[in-house]
Amino acid sequence: MKSEILSLLRESMLREKAADAPAGENQPSGMPAGKEQPTGREYISGQELCSRFGVSRTAVWKVINQLKEEGYEIEAVQNKGYRLKASPDVIGEIELGSRLQTRGEGHWAGNSLIFYPSTGSTNIDAKRAAEDGAPEGTLVVTDCQNTGRGRRGRDWSSPQGCNLYFTLLLRPDCSPDQACMLTLVMALAVAEAVNELGLEAGIKWPNDIVLSGKKICGILTEMSAEPDYIHYVVIGCGINVNQEEFPSEISRTATSLRLEKGEKISRSALLVSVMDHFEEAYGAFRKTWDLTELLPSYHRFLLNKDARVRVLDPKGEFDGIARGINEKGELLVETEQNGIVNVYAGEVSVRGVYGYV
Repeated sequence: MKSEILSLLRESMLREKAADAPAGENQPSGMPAGKEQPTGREYISGQELCSRFGVSRTAVWKVINQLKEEGYEIEAVQNKGYRLKASPDVIGEIELGSRLQTRGEGHWAGNSLIFYPSTGSTNIDAKRAAEDGAPEGTLVVTDCQNTGRGRRGRDWSSPQGCNLYFTLLLRPDCSPDQACMLTLVMALAVAEAVNELGLEAGIKWPNDIVLSGKKICGILTEMSAEPDYIHYVVIGCGINVNQEEFPSEISRTATSLRLEKGEKISRSALLVSVMDHFEEAYGAFRKTWDLTELLPSYHRFLLNKDARVRVLDPKGEFDGIARGINEKGELLVETEQNGIVNVYAGEVSVRGVYGYV
């Protein structure tokens, strides 16, 4: 009942925000933490909550107090009812569930939610859920990863209480080689969600999200498949949201949304925004099972485009100028010796000649 009451309070709060916003102005989902301050006065009465859930006023009062203890600012006015004023920056089943449930009809990413306060790896958890029959759109979220991983088995720093770690389960009806492009689809969704916060995010091909020349997000896509059939795909993301310090070995190449924006960001609101953008991008991807419709959007964020890059290929390094990507997600690198070379993300790594990007 706690999640449902929080959802109703949040729906009321969103209606107030929509009523207060200038005509035609959209309200972004990923908002600064503690800034969701409605100016209207729409309350939900205690009697309405009692009738809806078939409980006593005392039971409702206990739930409201529990939410207050967890950091939710709830105003209670006699003869009017309850009103949500602000939400804390928490990642939990109640908070995430209430946000995902208030998106309206037509959404599917995150409709099935699995939350762990702490876990080894959300990708491993999502794969286990997939083997148990979890549906497409299942979202696994944690507040802390103990064995987070990046590309090619690298460790991913995953401290508690400040960042966002999640994995989305998909069951795409395409060939395994086409599913590899889903990493780029998720990268686009994250970049769009971050830009809604007023930050100029870019993508370092294929899947690093970058702010001010430093990485704020890594994406790891894994798949269970046969030669011509996909059992499932899991896409894991780690986003540096409110982290303020980094280990010395990555401090030169890593940053966070909080450090770049100068204020705390709501992780749960950001997650919902990423899911919304992913649903839209995935819908475009499914039309052709490639990136044809997403190329203009991806190129808008691509930091490597028309920049000198060094391709770290196991068969031999080479330099060139990145000219964008093709519909398969391959980076097109123009070289003096061989003209345009198609670079496949799974085989190589790309670095800027003069720095990280």
